[in-house]
Amino acid sequence: MKSYKAHFQKFIGADPKRLHFAAHSHHYWPDVSEAAHARAWSDAATLVDDKWDRVFGKLWPRAQRHVARALRLPDPSTIAFAPNTHELVMRVVSCLPRDRPIRVLTTDGEFHSFARQMSRLEEGGLAEVVRVPERPLATFLERFREAERGHFDLVYVSQVFFDSGYAVRDLEPIVSAAPSGAVVMIDGYHAFWAIDVDLSPIASRAFYVAGGYKYAMSGEGCCFLHAPPGAFPRPVDTGWFAAFFALSSAQGGGQIRQVPYAADASRFLGATFDPSALHRFDAVMAWLEREGVTPSEIDERAKSLQALFVRELEKHSDLPIREAQLVVPIADRNRGQFLVFETERAVEIHARLVSRGVMTDVRGDRLRVGFAIYHDESDVLECVRRIAEAWEMLG
Repeated sequence: MKSYKAHFQKFIGADPKRLHFAAHSHHYWPDVSEAAHARAWSDAATLVDDKWDRVFGKLWPRAQRHVARALRLPDPSTIAFAPNTHELVMRVVSCLPRDRPIRVLTTDGEFHSFARQMSRLEEGGLAEVVRVPERPLATFLERFREAERGHFDLVYVSQVFFDSGYAVRDLEPIVSAAPSGAVVMIDGYHAFWAIDVDLSPIASRAFYVAGGYKYAMSGEGCCFLHAPPGAFPRPVDTGWFAAFFALSSAQGGGQIRQVPYAADASRFLGATFDPSALHRFDAVMAWLEREGVTPSEIDERAKSLQALFVRELEKHSDLPIREAQLVVPIADRNRGQFLVFETERAVEIHARLVSRGVMTDVRGDRLRVGFAIYHDESDVLECVRRIAEAWEMLG
């Protein structure tokens, strides 16, 4: 297995004894991102206000092409960027009916941001939400498609569930089963650059949101929305960057008969943002392209390391996490880049691993162990050794 550690020396060198198996939470950044981050500062210093010409004229279209290539989208102009997925989701939600509660179909396994927002809309009488249970996983797709027979304004589902790692690799059945008048939105944050994603069959029908904080290795602040061409040309929730192309005409004397919007995905933009994340994203994507790395390769690499991890765990009969506790079995390839162990001792196990310099992640009774391109077999072996050592010492 090829090692990519040499490309992550800044993060690895910051704490050489740390074993970071929480890439699903905060992925290490490649070294190329440091110079890119500095370029954002340099542009601000040398260009001042004119930096936006460079951002929108050069950086933005390159970043759009990176996303389109990774997701096999036919048109990069369907991509809009924002600091987080929440504001992009809410701009789409702002386009839904406002004279009655919106009808939403989703799951009980969505990430906290969307789950919290829908609960608040419910609380305020602004939404009626149907949540399909994520489990049992073996029948999820069948049950979700059956639920889509109802009448909904929004169908929202994760491609890879954050609390289990279960992956819906083929999105077309969900999209095709959606009610004809419903907006379909896929949360792809745990899928983008973690598994192979082909949106070409559904690009004209489904919205897709993801970002760079995890497997795109670019840190916070660089999220994106794929918006089907022509869908919702005038979002109610809008900022001045949605008409950045026509600022002079939009502000002429304050006499605006109709708020102007761009025709492409920038109609979903908000207001001023920090472009440094885009610089990092562009640099990381260009590095991956130079190295010839693809999402498929990263996916296969993670699966290989996950299998090794489980095999090594099973060599120890007294460890607190076992193959039998996996939410998604190791034999099931429908999972993302992290393993989830379900155990009442998850919090305790996580704390003990932290004491041994092993970073994982805990969500209630679920311990998440994530794998990344900066890992190799030696890291997995050392991780299991430290787990065994911690348990032997503490009992």
